[in-house]
Amino acid sequence: MKYVIVIPDGCADEPQGTLQNQTPLQYAELPNCDEVVQSGSIGRANHVPPHLPAGSAVANMSLLGYDPNDHFQGRAPLEAAALGITLGPNDWAIRCNLVTIKDQIMKDFTAGHISSDEARELLEFAQSKLEPESAFEFFSGVSYRNLIVYRGKDKPAPYTPETRTIAPHDLIDQPVTDQYPRGPGSDSLNELMRLSTDWFADHRVNKKRTDQNHSAATNLWLWGLGQQPQFEPFSTRYGLNGTMITAVDLLKGLAKLIGWECLMVPGATGYLDTDYAAKGAAAIEALKETDLVCIHIEATDEASHEGRVEEKVRAMEAIDREIIGPVWRDLQNCDEGRMLICPDHATPLRTRMHSHGHVPFAIAGTGMTRDPSTTYDEATAMNSQLIYDSGWELMSFFIR
Repeated sequence: MKYVIVIPDGCADEPQGTLQNQTPLQYAELPNCDEVVQSGSIGRANHVPPHLPAGSAVANMSLLGYDPNDHFQGRAPLEAAALGITLGPNDWAIRCNLVTIKDQIMKDFTAGHISSDEARELLEFAQSKLEPESAFEFFSGVSYRNLIVYRGKDKPAPYTPETRTIAPHDLIDQPVTDQYPRGPGSDSLNELMRLSTDWFADHRVNKKRTDQNHSAATNLWLWGLGQQPQFEPFSTRYGLNGTMITAVDLLKGLAKLIGWECLMVPGATGYLDTDYAAKGAAAIEALKETDLVCIHIEATDEASHEGRVEEKVRAMEAIDREIIGPVWRDLQNCDEGRMLICPDHATPLRTRMHSHGHVPFAIAGTGMTRDPSTTYDEATAMNSQLIYDSGWELMSFFIR
């Protein structure tokens, strides 16, 4: 049996006045998603327990079949795994965004989608401003998505699970004055964030970006900290090997920690300009060698964070056309195969933030029951009797 999971990140949404009071899923032309529904079933799953942050770390952990109540330690440790960073027992990984803050308002959580080279130069400069014996170590990632690691060595770190931080993409166009880290160890995080404003103010990278009318990286924003979680390998837990296709370090790290291979696809950017067709082709090729292929697409989530309704529709249509269609047809040529389409969480355009709650999933293929549903969208899923309030249990249903 071959299995495919497609994750259109944050695609679930609310009705939009500009879309004839339909959600982006209802409004978009999605013939291949609809065909999967018509060939199988639609349902809804909640991948984010109400007491955990409504983010991709929790939600994708659940979608891949691991109870986040048992495994979630924070977002940053998953990204550390993607970068090959080894965390010791007293080490903490901390997500480090380069952001644009003006007059204490979060204007851009991506610093204008700063390039990876520019980000690396700024972080190298920040590292040079720290004392040589500092416990903090910066690591460059992709664009604005970077990490800092606190090396505890032989002493416990000052942080605990009660250390509170806020994701910058949850603060778009909002005041940040009361949103800085709080709780155990937060003083050290706030001090780094404060110092970064001085470090970056006159840096040549920002001067060049300002001259070119691009957003400057005015600050470091630290959040999502945690220690490395432990996972039972997917092959042991579910009896299958897997391959992840994504441009996002969070998903790469999660895949590595559960024992999956990660494929690097040229043209996969983790943004609206990603090469959808290349991802679809890579998935078809990977299916020849692996039991399960998971294709994660960030574009729909990015469109929501930017409040761009037309781009969200366009991204979902590209996912349907360039990924779901070709892969679904290829899967049907296998002796046995199944597909699951499911976002990790909703990201409403109204709030531009991740949210808790159920999201629609479509599931079809060998041995799967058909129901009368015909379209892939939130309203159709709400009428389904196929419900997973603990979303991590959906995996066992999919591969049973």
